[in-house]
Amino acid sequence: MHETFHIDLFIVLLMVTAAVAMAVKWVKLPYSISLVIVGLLIGVLHLLPPVEMTPELILLVFLPALLFEASWNIEIRKLKESWLPILVLAVPGVLLSMAVVAGIMHYSIGMPLMAAFLFGAMISATDPISVLALFRKLGMNKRLTMILEGESLFNDGTAVVLFKLILALAIANVEFSLTAATGSFLIIVLGGAIIGSALGYAASRITAFFEDHLLEITLTTILAYGAFLIAEQLKVSPVISVVAAGIVMGNYGSRSSMSATTRMAVNSFWEYAAFLVNSLVFLLIGLQVKFGLLQKYAIQIGVAIGAILVARAVVIFVLTPLVSTKVSPISGKWRFLLWWGGLRGSLCMALALSLPIALPYREEILITTFGVVLFTLLVSGLTIEPLVKMMRMNSEDPKLVAYKELKSQQMTNTKALRFLEELKSQSAVTEYSYERLKEEITDSQTVTKDAIEELHVADTSIREMEFRDVKRSLLELRKDYLIMLTRDGLLAQESFDKLRIEIDQEINNLNNEA
Repeated sequence: MHETFHIDLFIVLLMVTAAVAMAVKWVKLPYSISLVIVGLLIGVLHLLPPVEMTPELILLVFLPALLFEASWNIEIRKLKESWLPILVLAVPGVLLSMAVVAGIMHYSIGMPLMAAFLFGAMISATDPISVLALFRKLGMNKRLTMILEGESLFNDGTAVVLFKLILALAIANVEFSLTAATGSFLIIVLGGAIIGSALGYAASRITAFFEDHLLEITLTTILAYGAFLIAEQLKVSPVISVVAAGIVMGNYGSRSSMSATTRMAVNSFWEYAAFLVNSLVFLLIGLQVKFGLLQKYAIQIGVAIGAILVARAVVIFVLTPLVSTKVSPISGKWRFLLWWGGLRGSLCMALALSLPIALPYREEILITTFGVVLFTLLVSGLTIEPLVKMMRMNSEDPKLVAYKELKSQQMTNTKALRFLEELKSQSAVTEYSYERLKEEITDSQTVTKDAIEELHVADTSIREMEFRDVKRSLLELRKDYLIMLTRDGLLAQESFDKLRIEIDQEINNLNNEA
């Protein structure tokens, strides 16, 4: 940021994000969209000094943290299940979207073709953070959520690579060559994936030599930003590099080299980092809007909004039927939500801000991008929940809901009984109160136990799900103990690797049965 951004301003922004986070507990609005609205109000009322959102801030500070946290939490099994639609949407989908947007912008308002393709590349990357948060809150189908999340992770890389290639052509003013562009694209993307995977594997191996959650948090931070910077220096995709590093570390390093306690600490750190960065990004988006310029380019913004909606419709309704099968269908309702849930966010704005000052049509592209981002966040973002409920896509199996409630009640009763026993051992409760409370808790446990047994009889899939969940937890416990034995020198590394592979295979078998 520029010199206007001091530590006192940073603290004020944190206070605003905290206040909004508390307010949304009562005001039923998505947190990220609420931040944009608050940012708009602060900007209109001039409540804070001007704050610049620079491309360096987004691309070098915020983006690696967001990408790493998201990829760290992606389960490789679920990614494998949906890899084809994700790949199709993230690569051919972005190319098709870019071409459709560029064509509409060029032929409808006369934007030069190179500028139109630049705009199409930067605006084709989706950023559905608020939609994903909503999907998880409503208990939406996990495969649909994975497709949307996986697409947004990988299409960032595609969009950035396309943007840089087209910008280089525009600046150099050279003739376009499909063969050269395709070769450069593949080298940049595959290079990023290889660099990120190698760094993720190396970091995973390093974590096996110590058990210290602070060191391992530091190591993952170095990995996230190191993968980005190294890929940048090697002229390959830094976005794909961070995503690959996060997937390897999250699915291999965290499972093979970290204990459960360390894993929880690292998860908590990255959860907070993502919360903080997302909060600042959405607040800054609201603060950037200049209504005078939005009015000046209102026609261009209106055409661009129509263009991205048409392009998104073409991508979703043309490409997804090609990868929808009987085993893994993508229904019409899913396609509609994928279309309307393709929000745009900080990456689009960062790419627009990074355009050279001397580039023709820079201001038009920049303000149009801001307008499109604002539309998708405030219109699509605010209407997605009513659409989900209207289409009745958030209904979970009543038996499964009842099972989860009963299990939670049973676990809390067990915890309460243990605490009561502690009070008795410390003579902190009279015999009369102890016996009476114990009887109440025991009666409640009996009722919940009988109800769970009835559910098991009524739906055998619930019983099998419980068995898999408990067995998975026991296998993770065994692996954590093996890690401790290895670090204490009581088990050879070779023996640990052998036993870990066996446990991982059992866990994988359980996941495949789910």
